[in-house]
Amino acid sequence: MDNELAEVCAFVTTIPPFDLLPDTLLDKLVREISISYLRVDEHLSPDDIEQPKLYILRKGALRYLDANKKLTEKYAEGDICAVYCQKSKLNTDIAVIVDEDSLIYSLDYKTLKTLLVNYPDVIEFLEHSSEQRLHSKKNKLNDEAILTSSISNTSVEDFYHHPITTISPRASIQEAAIKMTEQGFSCLVVVDDNDADKQSANLGLGIVTDKDIRRRCVALGLATSNPVSEIMTADIATIDIKCNAYDALIAMTSKHIHHLPVTKFGKLAGMVSVTDLVNNEEHNAVNMTSIIHKASSVAELVTISKLLNKLQVKLTKLGANADHIGKSISAITMAFTIRLIEMAEQKLGPAPVPYAWLAAGSQARQEQLAHSDQDNALIISDSMQPKDDVWFMSLATFVCDGLAECGFIYCPGDIMATNKQWRQPQKIWQQYFDKWIDTPSPKALLNSSVFFDLSSIHGDVNLLEKVRQRMLEKTKVSTLFIAHMSSNALRSRPPLGFFRDFVLIQDGKHNATLDLKHNGIAPIVDLARIYALSEGIAAVNTLERLQQCSGSKSLTKASAENLIDAYAFLTSVRLEHQGKLLSNKQAVDNYIDPKQISKLEREHLKDAFKVIKAMQDYRQSAVL
Repeated sequence: MDNELAEVCAFVTTIPPFDLLPDTLLDKLVREISISYLRVDEHLSPDDIEQPKLYILRKGALRYLDANKKLTEKYAEGDICAVYCQKSKLNTDIAVIVDEDSLIYSLDYKTLKTLLVNYPDVIEFLEHSSEQRLHSKKNKLNDEAILTSSISNTSVEDFYHHPITTISPRASIQEAAIKMTEQGFSCLVVVDDNDADKQSANLGLGIVTDKDIRRRCVALGLATSNPVSEIMTADIATIDIKCNAYDALIAMTSKHIHHLPVTKFGKLAGMVSVTDLVNNEEHNAVNMTSIIHKASSVAELVTISKLLNKLQVKLTKLGANADHIGKSISAITMAFTIRLIEMAEQKLGPAPVPYAWLAAGSQARQEQLAHSDQDNALIISDSMQPKDDVWFMSLATFVCDGLAECGFIYCPGDIMATNKQWRQPQKIWQQYFDKWIDTPSPKALLNSSVFFDLSSIHGDVNLLEKVRQRMLEKTKVSTLFIAHMSSNALRSRPPLGFFRDFVLIQDGKHNATLDLKHNGIAPIVDLARIYALSEGIAAVNTLERLQQCSGSKSLTKASAENLIDAYAFLTSVRLEHQGKLLSNKQAVDNYIDPKQISKLEREHLKDAFKVIKAMQDYRQSAVL
């Protein structure tokens, strides 16, 4: 190879996806390259529509105009211009124009595809748009998760017991105990007499477990001849047979139950237990929550909390996706919180009036990672008297201090139940939301970004749901509020320059890095929140919001899919980064040095940021 070809080869080798090719193939490829010099305002040949070429910009700059003559992209040194190789661009009036005098390498695409016949991933990369490449990457991440996760992608149907065992509410407690013993089950579903002997019964009246017999009958000296309805748990939770087994695990953990009836077409079909799932769950996240619920002191909880970092690392190494890990960590944080509330109530006595402990932010969205800062609040019954706040302040102090000891640092913005502003009766919370929506000041918008993501952790869930229902009725019709929220959310832009290079932080501890959380993930979270509030959708999880808004007037199906793909990829990069820090006993952060990831991963990052920027630009045009 002569010196000129060697210099071309050395340059091309640095550019994804050609950096994935073996040297022998690169040698053949560079021998097919044509070199040309184009001046300002010249167009790349329109003949490329029929005989497409791939362009590699060696020096200079190009601009790409779509069929509507809108500037879509700029290319700088080292960029590949493959628009004429993408089938979606064929027969469209696109243009690529020289912005600066440019030295360009070109390859006949038909010849290139022949050379790359054994490298379909490289062809796919060149022929696909940013959105298509990102979607393909997301699918590969999901495939890896399926291979490495035991229950996160497995149906409930693979775990449940059939047929379901039922009993009449009029049967005696002794009869229930005998039936459980004979059939080897630890629970029975209590159903109407007409369904008691059917293998597929209608939705049950309640459930009775062996623990209920011990605690509610034997321990209290209740006669075993009494009807089983006296000790059963009414209003039982159920899960549809089509649901994910991991969702069943989270449901049982959050509700402190060990048995969950499975329904099919609205009828009882079987039973799944925590034991069924835990015995097949390699990650042991549920085992950790079980230990938390048994802890008898804050000191024990502190000891358990030290396992949280290791759990996140383990889940990441096993290939669990970000949604699975976020739900696992959030469920464990919820378990810590509930156990601290129980300890506080043992110390303080019962609450003077009904209340609910609320999680806000990432925990409410079930997107939390290990040892995030606290975001919590209290919503209290309107029957609360001024003197009752002494009890609730004591509760808040005990729980927040306990969480801090367990590594969940105090909220820097004081968004915690210890702050009286966020420890209020239901009517005051309703006033808060009404004011934030009706008068969207900068401070109101800041509060909205936190408190429009709320979930009940413990207590009377209806207190929050009534407020949420009225709030969503208002946001659906408040175009002014949505416009202000949109403008506020669009201030956080992805770190992507006009030439598709990264805009890096230029000072301080995190110099020359990208802030994945605030400039990548947070903009998607903000957009999802806006879409959900616009449509009156109650979901708070980002992926659920995007999925439920997909195809609505606020968000097209294609745009929803693009944002879901970008979110999945960015959160996977974040988890990988934090996993490395935790493994090295370093403090976690969200700052990525682009030089520390592969060239191909950098291209996928650019694709993700481009998707976010396009959605933000569209949202901005809709607001103006």
